[in-house]
Amino acid sequence: MRLALTAIIFLGGLMFTFIGADFLIRPEDAAMGFNMSATSNTGLAAIRGDMTAFFAITGLSMLYGAWQRNGDVLLIPAFMLGMALFGRLLTLITHGSADGFFMPMIVEAVFVIICLLGSRILPHPVTDTDPET
Repeated sequence: MRLALTAIIFLGGLMFTFIGADFLIRPEDAAMGFNMSATSNTGLAAIRGDMTAFFAITGLSMLYGAWQRNGDVLLIPAFMLGMALFGRLLTLITHGSADGFFMPMIVEAVFVIICLLGSRILPHPVTDTDPET
């Protein structure tokens, strides 16, 4: 069970990291996949910087948590994806849905659950802060 969970977290981390790299390298094309577009260079920079940061940090923390078998690190992607899911739910309530609206929500919800499970099941390394013990 733990090995399968670790593998799923690792593969999800790869997916999110590659999405982040896509936003860094090809921001216009990657944004079109999310039904976004930039109307100025400032918008392009926001898409490149913010979306790259979101996906890269989410993916890299999943990769690190899975590779090191560290449940603590998996709280980072759980929180980030949970906030994205909350934002989508708020938009659903205030503005309604559109075609393709629910698939990202499903992916985010699944990975929030997976990361929280990983955080509970994988070890939590104990760090010794007192050098005299």
